[in-house]
Amino acid sequence: MCNDEKGGEVLEYALIAGLIVVAAIAAIKGVGSKVLARWTSLNSSM
Repeated sequence: MCNDEKGGEVLEYALIAGLIVVAAIAAIKGVGSKVLARWTSLNSSM
């Protein structure tokens, strides 16, 4: 019974997945604002 470590592995995978999601959201926000600024600039120049 004491040798069962599957719960710990699941917790580690969940933490890693959560960190990946947070990093992806941060990256999308950063790139998204730059794309929006570029689109606005191009649209106003026409």
